[in-house]
Amino acid sequence: MDGNKRWVDGTLQHPDRDPQRREFVAEAQDPYGVILSCIDSRVPPELVFDTGLGDLFVMRTGGQVVGPVVVGSVEYGPMTSGTPLVVVLGHQRCGAVKAAYEALKDHKPLPGNLRSIAEALRPAYRETVKRQHADPVDAMVRIHVKQTAADLRTNKDLAPLVKKGELAVVSAYYSLDTGRVEVLTGAPSA
Repeated sequence: MDGNKRWVDGTLQHPDRDPQRREFVAEAQDPYGVILSCIDSRVPPELVFDTGLGDLFVMRTGGQVVGPVVVGSVEYGPMTSGTPLVVVLGHQRCGAVKAAYEALKDHKPLPGNLRSIAEALRPAYRETVKRQHADPVDAMVRIHVKQTAADLRTNKDLAPLVKKGELAVVSAYYSLDTGRVEVLTGAPSA
């Protein structure tokens, strides 16, 4: 979050982005966080959190949806390296969530494999339509990242690490307007 504050304030340090760091991490890595975010070109986690080489494991999918390969990729850091943090990062004006919301609302399937993104977002859609929201797409983004983080937090392989306090699984929301990341759920207590 210190890196995100620097991003918002425009006081970037660009840490760990030089030849010495490249040489240091060439043989092994020890990232302190796993970020699952959207493919959106406006939300590059390494920039949003002002990090560098070897600092983060990053997975990016449309609407930050998950399936077995993505979940396995998220599990990799905590289960093999003891990475203590997973962040599921949604964002303002998400095109993937908007497309899924509209397709599900209008009962018009998206083309090709985009259909699988909409289906993965169906639980968030169902929760969204239970209440009136001024911006239902924005609400769906927030609901989806909370649901995904909760699913990861209770996943059979990650749950023991969470229970021991060795892993925090956080849902968060990125504002395109301000650059600020807001933690929604799962913030570590210490």
